[in-house]
Amino acid sequence: MNIVLSNLGFVCSLGTTHDEIVHNAKTGNTDGMFAHPAMVDNHNVPFGAVNIDTTSTMRFCDLARVALQQLEPELSDLRTEFAPSRLGTVIGASNTAVHEAQKHISMKINTGHMPDDFSISQLELGTPATWVQSLIGFLGPALTISTACSSSIKAMDTARDLIISGVCDAVLCGGIDARCDFALNGFNALDALSHNLTCPMSENRCGINLGECAALFIMRRGEHGICIKGIGQSADAYHPTAPNPSGAGAINSIYAALNDAHMSQRDIDYIIMHGTGTVANDAMESLAINHVFGADQLCASTKPLTGHCLGAAGACSAALGWLMIRHQFSIPHIYDGKFAHDCAPIRMATNTDTPPRTVLCNAFAFGGSNSTLIMGTT
Repeated sequence: MNIVLSNLGFVCSLGTTHDEIVHNAKTGNTDGMFAHPAMVDNHNVPFGAVNIDTTSTMRFCDLARVALQQLEPELSDLRTEFAPSRLGTVIGASNTAVHEAQKHISMKINTGHMPDDFSISQLELGTPATWVQSLIGFLGPALTISTACSSSIKAMDTARDLIISGVCDAVLCGGIDARCDFALNGFNALDALSHNLTCPMSENRCGINLGECAALFIMRRGEHGICIKGIGQSADAYHPTAPNPSGAGAINSIYAALNDAHMSQRDIDYIIMHGTGTVANDAMESLAINHVFGADQLCASTKPLTGHCLGAAGACSAALGWLMIRHQFSIPHIYDGKFAHDCAPIRMATNTDTPPRTVLCNAFAFGGSNSTLIMGTT
């Protein structure tokens, strides 16, 4: 049975349409990381903001609504073709409306009253899925997966399970995460936030940039198209925030995805790394990739283009992989060209490399929650 990703709704700092995102990704355009800078310690820092207005009480709703508009013709067809109870919704998310809650709490401290538009439901982890479900008219299972940066690949795995098990005929799945100053300041407190454009795999790397994104797929059975080949997961529980420097958890996740796909290492054309730009993550991930694939494996981190989108990070990578396969181009790895001495050898992609037919995406989270997705053409 082929599980096909038949359509994609996608907004990120690279753009709000497929054409715009493809153009900027292909050319390695990082302008979107500076269009709406964030503020930390009274300094502007690069942030991968989406260029849309905030019109609702929760920013993630605006991101989701624009992404869903790209999918509406097929969503309408699904509602006609299948019973609504057979249509599921699974979303990976991390922050929900924490950013807005900060403002509400500040108002409470200053005035003694919460604003009238505050509701505790805004902070409930299940809200992204149930809100999206209500917007699109699906009545099947509605689940939000929240395991930090691995959330949205795990959401796509759950969606696939719902289809394979016969619970659903189609599922809207992916990830949504919006700007959150609490998260920005948290990473800054960990000394993990770069105040310049992130530079993954560089000798000079010094941390991450954050971003926001909605990347939503329609997943269903199909004979032809871009499909989920395999998904792997692992949990090494090495440390609350630091990755296992041996790469053991990442290696297990990658092998699990390859085994699930019944594929070998040589079947993978291109890897979108988790590639956060921190010293610890890049050293660990390059070691894991080199261990599994060797030094000649084509890789890139897309974080200098989009920022690290936290709960939506895996779906953001998957969306870029989907676009690369569909439009046949290669996203270049953006850095200063000074490959880090503490990273294991791997080959960094350029926009002149052969466009991939199979893409592997890594997403590694706090607490050692690891996930890997492989997609390709049927």
